[in-house]
Amino acid sequence: MPERIHEKLARKEKLVEKRDRMLEHDFSSERATLEEVFDQATLMVIYDFLNSGLLYEMHGVVNAGKEARVYWGKDKDGKDVAVKIYLTTSAEFRKGMLKYIEGDYRFKGVKRDTRSLIFAWAQKEYKNLEQAYQAKVRVPKPIAVKDNVLLMEFIGKNGVNAPSLKEQPPSNPEEVYKLLLTYVKRLYSKAELVHGDLSEYNLMMWKGKPVLFDMAQAVPTSHPMAQFFLNRDLANINRFFSRLGVSVLPINEVYNQVVS
Repeated sequence: MPERIHEKLARKEKLVEKRDRMLEHDFSSERATLEEVFDQATLMVIYDFLNSGLLYEMHGVVNAGKEARVYWGKDKDGKDVAVKIYLTTSAEFRKGMLKYIEGDYRFKGVKRDTRSLIFAWAQKEYKNLEQAYQAKVRVPKPIAVKDNVLLMEFIGKNGVNAPSLKEQPPSNPEEVYKLLLTYVKRLYSKAELVHGDLSEYNLMMWKGKPVLFDMAQAVPTSHPMAQFFLNRDLANINRFFSRLGVSVLPINEVYNQVVS
């Protein structure tokens, strides 16, 4: 009996040690992530927003990608705010963004170092959101931007962001398809922009209507690759909605409707 008890205690001790090692690993991993996101310069920008009243509270992360983290916050009036922080250490991200910045007349002369490009990328998303919002395209309303931090409308409730079309396909796909094409046309003709990466992954459903997000890569219609990006966006939309049983329009017909 004493031997059996001793064995049980030994096993329990090993489990406790394993748990402690896992907790230590999780803590160090979380700490590394926080240090990566909230470097000194980023913290100063957050403090500026807090001091101005544009941001009053900041809560947990609601979306985490390789290039950015999105946090749920509130302004001084208690309204929900999305705080998007671009990682200034994301060198891989730098390679992918160049094709969207080069050829954009609004960002001529941007330096090619990672930090300058990421600051320009945040400015680009803010400007694109602003132009799209004014053109009555459903996007998160932009609030403010500084360096690598963007404040915008939070699409969701109580810190839970709205689902993407990928996560939750619409119950009325035909109506959503038509409305989405209307948004793409408004984006092109009124905002003079092409989204550039439109798919079910960066379209949310909120209150029965689609919402376009991840607007940083959107390019002006004068961009050398604008027509290629537009065709790709339309192909992605058609592919997704055809799977939902929608009788989609031929790409050339949709394209002509958008650019006419």
